[in-house]
Amino acid sequence: MTVAVLGSALAACGGSDQKKPQKTPAPPASRSVTRAEKPLRGLAVGITEPNANFVFPPGMRQLPPEFARWAKELDAMRPGFYRMLLDWPSLEPQPGEPNFEIPQTGCLRGIPPCASFKGLRDQMAALAAQQKRGGFQALVVIAGTPEWAARPASGCERPQTAARSRAPRKDQLQAYQRFIGEVLRLADQEGADLRYWSPWNEPNHPYSLSPQRPRCSSDAKAVAPARYAELAGAMQSALDQAPGDQEMVLGELAGLPRSRPYTSGIREFIEALPKDLVCSATVWTQHGYIGGVNPVDDVEEGLASFSCPQKHAIWMTETGVGAAGLGRKRSASEKKQRGTCAALHRRLVRWYDDERVTAAFQYTLREDDVFPVGLVTTDLKDSYPSLDEWKAWGQAKRPRPDDPPPEESCGEAAPPGAH
Repeated sequence: MTVAVLGSALAACGGSDQKKPQKTPAPPASRSVTRAEKPLRGLAVGITEPNANFVFPPGMRQLPPEFARWAKELDAMRPGFYRMLLDWPSLEPQPGEPNFEIPQTGCLRGIPPCASFKGLRDQMAALAAQQKRGGFQALVVIAGTPEWAARPASGCERPQTAARSRAPRKDQLQAYQRFIGEVLRLADQEGADLRYWSPWNEPNHPYSLSPQRPRCSSDAKAVAPARYAELAGAMQSALDQAPGDQEMVLGELAGLPRSRPYTSGIREFIEALPKDLVCSATVWTQHGYIGGVNPVDDVEEGLASFSCPQKHAIWMTETGVGAAGLGRKRSASEKKQRGTCAALHRRLVRWYDDERVTAAFQYTLREDDVFPVGLVTTDLKDSYPSLDEWKAWGQAKRPRPDDPPPEESCGEAAPPGAH
């Protein structure tokens, strides 16, 4: 998902039975499993959901019925991972003054129902409460540059590119590191464990990292990978100096297989990164929605060019079904919704069978009406068939990622190709 939708979504919250062969490497299933231990197999699942009201364990907070109903459903899914997107410009609009308690109405882009919560602090408290019950390992992803830290306009930029889309200036990388430190302190205060960190969201997309190229030609060498490498180096340094056990993962690339003047294709972006950076990580994260191209081969080919000593696990950290794309409309046909859900099941089984892929994350519980791929309608009145499919894959029904895939949970599906 682009930072454009992310920023507005955050603002809107305010206003077979045989187990398959061993995979190497794979993510630990719980905080007690270390990287030195035997890696797991299979497919773990995760979710991104910025509204803390859905994340708190049922009964921990008094919530309106509409929120309590779906909080129970998310709890019934029990994801192994929880992806937390940090919109830096919203959280630190002024240098040195991060605000992690910005009041949120709990609406979605002004659409009720609403239920207030205290911004990132409540989100962190909800995460901590769930981690005590198992699952919900955190993956933290930073997105967007505050205006005061952004580079000036340069290179090939789209019209009306905002400061938040540009990389931080080199003299502001320390501010980026301080922000990471402040978030870790907040997590410590609330008792949350932030194990995995990713430097930037969709760095191959112009809304997230601009410019991608010095001139508007797909033949021009991409400059965004170098900016991303700066951020990754700064993050690694900050995590190394912080107390606790944090691990940096790389990627969060948008699912763009081909390069264009304003964008960088997956392989191009990966191959432009420094080898020491790529080989320092054990996990590569990637976005890929159902209905689009499965990007795993592109990721594998890009990473293979470095011949790193250890292969990367690939986590699909943004996926889902519906209408992935700004301004697109989701079909109201129940037949087509069940058809897309069946496509989701097939893709999850494919990833389970693919030794390279070890995790898949659903993008949001509550649907963002301008990026409609959620599990529950924006007005919280109903759910999509995909909710039951994700619940079937979660830790509540599959305690270990190497447990056999579930049977499809979509109901009567539409014929292949109907979606």
